[in-house]
Amino acid sequence: MPQTTLFPAATIAGYPRIGARRELKRSLERYWAGKIDRATFDSEVSQQVDARISHLKGLGLDGAAAQPADFVPYDQVLTLTCALGAVPQRFGNLVRPDGSLDVDGEFTLARGVDDKAALEMTKWFDTNYHYLVPEIGLYTPIKPVANPWLSQVAAGGKAGRPVLVGPVTYLLGAKPTGDAPAQFNPLDRLDDVLAAFEVFLAQFAAAGVDWVQLDEPGLVRDTWALPRTDVLAAAAKAYDFLGGLSQRPALFVNAPYGDLGSDGREALAGTPIEAIGLDLVAGQVPAAEDLARLEGKTVVAGVVSGRNIWRTDFAAALEKLRQVQAVCPRVAVSTSTSLQHVPHDVAVETAIDPEVRSWLAFADQKIAEVQVLARALADSDSVHEALAENARILETRAKHPGVRRAEVRAATAAVVDGDRTRAPYAERVAAQRVLDLPLLPTTTIGSFPQTAEIRRARAAWRKGEIDDAGYREEIKAEIARVVRLQEDLGLDVLVHGEAERNDMVQYFAEQLEGFATTEHGWVQSYGSRCTRPSILWGDVTRPHPMTVEWSAYAQGLTSKPMKGMLTGPVTIMAWSFVRDDVPRREVADQIGLALRAEIADLEASGIRIIQVDEPAIRELLPLRRAGRAAYLDWSVGAFRLATGGAKTATQIHTHLCYSEFNVVVDAIDHLDADVTSIEASRSKMDILPAVADHGFERGLGPGIWDIHSPRVPKLDEEIGLLEKAVAALDPRQLWVNPDCGLKTRAYPETVATLQNLVAAAKAVRQEIQDQD
Repeated sequence: MPQTTLFPAATIAGYPRIGARRELKRSLERYWAGKIDRATFDSEVSQQVDARISHLKGLGLDGAAAQPADFVPYDQVLTLTCALGAVPQRFGNLVRPDGSLDVDGEFTLARGVDDKAALEMTKWFDTNYHYLVPEIGLYTPIKPVANPWLSQVAAGGKAGRPVLVGPVTYLLGAKPTGDAPAQFNPLDRLDDVLAAFEVFLAQFAAAGVDWVQLDEPGLVRDTWALPRTDVLAAAAKAYDFLGGLSQRPALFVNAPYGDLGSDGREALAGTPIEAIGLDLVAGQVPAAEDLARLEGKTVVAGVVSGRNIWRTDFAAALEKLRQVQAVCPRVAVSTSTSLQHVPHDVAVETAIDPEVRSWLAFADQKIAEVQVLARALADSDSVHEALAENARILETRAKHPGVRRAEVRAATAAVVDGDRTRAPYAERVAAQRVLDLPLLPTTTIGSFPQTAEIRRARAAWRKGEIDDAGYREEIKAEIARVVRLQEDLGLDVLVHGEAERNDMVQYFAEQLEGFATTEHGWVQSYGSRCTRPSILWGDVTRPHPMTVEWSAYAQGLTSKPMKGMLTGPVTIMAWSFVRDDVPRREVADQIGLALRAEIADLEASGIRIIQVDEPAIRELLPLRRAGRAAYLDWSVGAFRLATGGAKTATQIHTHLCYSEFNVVVDAIDHLDADVTSIEASRSKMDILPAVADHGFERGLGPGIWDIHSPRVPKLDEEIGLLEKAVAALDPRQLWVNPDCGLKTRAYPETVATLQNLVAAAKAVRQEIQDQD
């Protein structure tokens, strides 16, 4: 066992890397656009790392191993893939003689190039963060070819604690290569990954690192393809091996995003690791006899939420900490997960109502919270004033009149099953034939690229530099241009392009009561892509129509069907910081009723197709099987409440992305949408067997264009994907569309790829007709 310092009494599991002013985003995008060279990019990133380390030390994370060294340029899983040299064969020309990649090679794996598709991207557990999925086969090279964490340790000194995705979670989150045998699982390569980690740990020890954090959220999930007993056996094997090494720092194995479970704690308790992290926000404090297994180890208690932005209830958190301490004296206070899921600093949000702002804690405030709780655990009298102030603020939140509105609660209480039920699908299909759509109808998911001119107009309008009338004219002109473009391209069902929307959730949050929005609350979604989650703090009402004016205006410009575009209740919740004081079922139904009224107004304005996007419905699916039935009941129910009042002749679409369709195919069927579009291009239509096996009968649009990559897929590639879909399903079910909205793409690539998309649909239509 290595001789080490004690684990810090207060720490965090991770910190946002995008930057308080999105510094990393700007550096990445300028570099990708060729506006700065590699040397300048490297210098900017180095400065950002140094500034981050200094900032965290200034916030009190200056003791030995107190701050996580978890900065990566794109994605933490991708960084480990590159450090292991686990590069897919199609990128072999990028690999240097020693097996490593430079940063350009790393970005190519993430973004693709020419005919080389990027690594698949999917959600990191039940969050809105996307990671790059490793591709691991029998012969994938795996060896330690780089150690990018060492430079951060050198910059941070003794305060630094390297953070790596743990070996078991890394392999559980990988996918087999296409040439792997049918029974192969990436976890079969555990020995090779452990051999690489042995080298990493020896390098850390040689550099004077006291502690290393290995994140194993894979152990809180019980829904992997492998039996849980096999997963836990792999974890026990991994940490028996790593813990038994002589040349290593102390090991902190963290299990965020859920409850590790008694079996998971038992698997780790018998290994020689020094510290175990428990998520006590998403999970529960274990029973005393369960905790007793961990005696002798440091328990890193995640009692401050790393996922949400509400102030911690100090009294409740202290009770949890004392329950742990009563059995395991070595207790450290931490966040439940990395803080990469929350913004940096609430103090800069001066536009939020001061009372609402007082209820909030962003990343920097959470660092202060873990320190207060650590001091309180040692001596509560030393922080008596902080504890009293915390209790006072929590009371003001509970008593705010907008938190509970009697008329809203009465409306959700009055909902009956009939409100969630439309006419049978066969009747709807017959009524919707008036749309007169061709075989394999083409459409897009909703948004079109947001031009610099529109962004400038929106900024000027918000600043009062142009009035409402001037801004409306700018939006109308852009909508008209997008409609003409779609007609010229030959698309069958059009969209208005969403020029008026800053974000698919924030746009609605700004018009619904019960929400607050931020100015600087950016959170990384993937790579350089950031979102500003809204804050859902009170009961939800819709004071006025939200989308009708723009959809009706667009429909008046064309004879083709125009889709009305709404964001669904579950996605509005998932991509906001949702309130934690009422059941989510209640919140979802409140939003569902607001959207139901919006659909009625869209229909009254002449809109015959309405898309209610639910890309996050898979995201919130519980990581444990035991919670899934209840979740799917209320999440599907909220969608059906929103759409249940639609007319039989109104075609309801929904959209899901990165959703592992095969996992929730039953739920998607129960949504009862007339058409479902879904991400499918990066996975090369892997969803199709699940769809076919299920007997899914409604319309389906498996995406044939990966919009998260800047590459323009060739016509033959899009035809090939569409042919796979036609071979698996009834062509009368199929729609042709991109994977997702086009907001982040540029117009040249958008036009080129949509031209190919329309051409692909025409070509495959002709193939079908020729076969008939």
